[in-house]
Amino acid sequence: MSGYTKAAETGKTAEASKTAESLKAGEAAAEEGKTQEKTDSVELSGDAKSVNKMSAEERAALVKSLKADQEYQMTRFINMMTQTFQKQGMTAKSANDDSFWRMFASGNLQVDQETKAAAQEAISENGYWGVKQTSERIFQMAQALAGDDPEKMKAMQAAVKKGYEAAGKAWGGDLPGIAGETISAVDKMFEDYFAGYGKTGDEE
Repeated sequence: MSGYTKAAETGKTAEASKTAESLKAGEAAAEEGKTQEKTDSVELSGDAKSVNKMSAEERAALVKSLKADQEYQMTRFINMMTQTFQKQGMTAKSANDDSFWRMFASGNLQVDQETKAAAQEAISENGYWGVKQTSERIFQMAQALAGDDPEKMKAMQAAVKKGYEAAGKAWGGDLPGIAGETISAVDKMFEDYFAGYGKTGDEE
């Protein structure tokens, strides 16, 4: 078996394994969500139109349900962050390091310059996987999930960092520099948000 064939088979096996793990994780999360919904949800009385009118049991069930949903959403967000940094790192690696291509190429196989050029464009200053666009997408996603709640935004900031760290572990070492630049850019967006929270347009 040639070196290229072995590399291809190894890549397929690893990819299949990751896919299987992702599917299992997704199925487990979905099943957990269904179970949580069945065990945590209660039928609210007709008078319980506001939290103030809920019984102690109803309030406890609501808090438990909201907490479970928050934990589920946070897990999903961290997973998305991990995948984002992994994809960005893979694109950067393919664009800048010929050894990446040699893993998949035999001695007679030429590197596809068009594909490599596309990867370089993707991580350029204005590219989809560049620092600017990637950091903006991450921060906008965090805002969409947290709303205008500084405490939830702090949780989102921590989740982004967890995703970055998880991506590094999955990568097997330090991620390409572009990923580090991106996490720094996202962190600055969070800090700017916290610094400006609650200020009016007339304040400095």
